[in-house]
Amino acid sequence: MSDYGYIVDSHCHLNYQGLKEEQADVIERARAAGVGCMLAINTKLKEFHEIIDIVETYDDTFGTVGIHPHEAENEPDVALEALLERAKHPKIVGIGETGLDYFYDNAPRNMQQVNFRSHIAAARETGLPVIVHTRDADEDCVAILREEMDRGQFTGVIHCFTASQFLADAVLDLGFYISISGIATFKNAKSLQETVKTVPLERLLVETDAPFLAPVPHRGKTCEPAFVMDTARFVAELKGVQFGELQEVTTGNFFNLFNKVVPPKTSAAA
Repeated sequence: MSDYGYIVDSHCHLNYQGLKEEQADVIERARAAGVGCMLAINTKLKEFHEIIDIVETYDDTFGTVGIHPHEAENEPDVALEALLERAKHPKIVGIGETGLDYFYDNAPRNMQQVNFRSHIAAARETGLPVIVHTRDADEDCVAILREEMDRGQFTGVIHCFTASQFLADAVLDLGFYISISGIATFKNAKSLQETVKTVPLERLLVETDAPFLAPVPHRGKTCEPAFVMDTARFVAELKGVQFGELQEVTTGNFFNLFNKVVPPKTSAAA
């Protein structure tokens, strides 16, 4: 069992439809399952107030500020200062999610890239980690991360990792963490499972991306933070370690990366 006594859901959308309607119950179920800390991710600045409402209501929730690549065209003129100002809140602990999504291409790629670089600049200036979404954009994502790292150091995580070994190796070389979602539990995720085996434990996080991507055995249901336990158990087996070790290491990794977070002192129920 972890010294913390709980695990962390490092990426969830508690203000999204499917969770917000019963937010208090969702959080209570997570606590009962053994989840002691949840990171509520911002994807639209116009919804940032919803993140603030969550983190100010529940002691064991923290938040981020950012614009998802899908929204890069809808919120194209957000200045760096807008991110920096919102990041001053004591419970806003990360920048994003941001990144590149060439699978859906919901926003022009050049606008996604500008958005991505703005978030990296905010991460660099604040010292907060950047949360990166990348899909079908491995080469451009790596190129931008390398270019920006040359301009000045920053930290971050590739969330909901589903990409190639190339991307995993590249971001690990840059000092990034890699977060694993319920996708890793899917039967058709053999390639991803093989990549997860190569990621050092000290660089792993676990997440739900709730309300999306419910892990086995919950597929078809609305995902919620409590389900991160199922993903963690699967990853522990994949890595050949005891669940307690996986829990301890990933929880410690989260607090090492998101070092503005004050770890909740009250352990979740076992």
